[in-house]
Parts: sequence; structure tokens; C-alpha cells
Amino acid sequence: MLSRAAAVLLPLFGRLTVTREADGHIPAGSVFVANHDSVADPALVLAALRGVGVTPVVMATAGLWRVPVLGRALARDGHIPVRRGTARAADALEAAARAVRSGRHVLIYAEGGLPSREGAGCAGPRAFRTGLARLAAATGAPVVPVGQAGARRLASGPAAKQLAGVLTAPVRRPRFHVHIGRPVHLPAGTAAGTAVARQAVGAAWRQAADAVGEPVPDGSPTGCASAGQESPAYASSASVSVRSASRS
Repeated sequence: MLSRAAAVLLPLFGRLTVTREADGHIPAGSVFVANHDSVADPALVLAALRGVGVTPVVMATAGLWRVPVLGRALARDGHIPVRRGTARAADALEAAARAVRSGRHVLIYAEGGLPSREGAGCAGPRAFRTGLARLAAATGAPVVPVGQAGARRLASGPAAKQLAGVLTAPVRRPRFHVHIGRPVHLPAGTAAGTAVARQAVGAAWRQAADAVGEPVPDGSPTGCASAGQESPAYASSASVSVRSASRS
């Protein structure tokens, strides 16, 4: 339901384009990891993935399950609540592992939250938490890096600014882009796996940022935001264009 809703509604608010690192089948039970800088970016990612035939289980903050209608939809579709800082925090990874082993795709946001900055500009992914690497190690699943840019043009900053952005988007028609990278198998070790995943998402993010004309300063070989840096760089690679679909 979420993927379908995103694919149907997003075109009302802006223009989404999608590229892939390589065409072809995505292995069942893959783990998708995307950069997260706006409350709107899950809609971009879900719409883009639906366009290539992927409707993942989403790992998301447990507070969303308390939202009327949305919470029921999340539970019905088997999405996974993440209860950070509680005794049940590990339940999310266990549920994600079960989903992967059953052949379902899982979408995870490894940064673990949204940035505090208020500007509409995008930046490379912040430090990753270790859950992604632990999930990949436990299941042997390939990890598919996803970079998105432009979501902050739809919603960023405090609540009033986000509302204004959504209300004016049908007139402004902001550009969004999602780049789907090539699946990778993370190396052994939580630290090494986390670093490789973050670097891969940084590369995908740079592709997306370039596509919508966001400035991507040179200087960092990782493509990710580190201490004191908002928008570092990473070498980009060739991609295969695909058309975003809103089919039912």
C-alpha cells in the first residue's frame, strides 16, 4: 500500500527521475539502504523502487504506528517498527532478518534519524549505525545502496516550513531524483561493513544530487558528511536510466 500510494501521489508534488547502476533482476531478499534527510524522502525512494518492481518492507520509527490510518496500514503490510533506546530495539533487526530470509526486500535508513539543519539543500549521508552491517552479516543478503536528492525541496526545517513546502509544491514542481546502485556484499566485521555501506550510499547520493543540480563540493573521498562537513564528494559511475512508474 505504501509503495503504491507513493507512486500515485508523488507526481502531484514534483518531478521524479530514477537511474540504476545496472539493469536486470534484483535478487530476492535484498537489503536496500538509503540516505535520509527529509520526512518526504521515503516517498521518493518507495516510488522509485516500485518503478523497478520492488516493494520493500520498511524499517521506520515506531512512533509512526501511533498515527491513525497510517499505523494500521504499516502493520497490515508487515513494515517493521524500530524502538530505539528501548529493551525492544533488537526486535526490529530480528524481524528484518525474518523478512529477508523469506525472500522479501527490506528498506533501512542506517543514519537512524533526520539531520537538524533547516536549509533545503541536500548533503551526503551522516554516520551510519551498525544495524545494517549486522543484518547483512546475519542473513548474507546483498545490500543495494540508494541515493536520493530533492526531498528537502518538498519538506525541510520546522513543521510550519514543511507544511508550506508541501502546499506550494504542486505549483513549484520541484525536481527529485533517486539513484539505485549496484548490489554489494559487505565485508566481514561490523565496522568494515558499515564503512563500505556508507561509502556506497554516498556514491549513489552524489549521482542523485548531480541529477537535480545540487552542489556537491569536492574534498572527501567517501562521499559522506563527516564532522564539520555537510556535502562531501565521491567518484560517480555510469548509470542506466529508467522511467519512474505509478502503476497500480
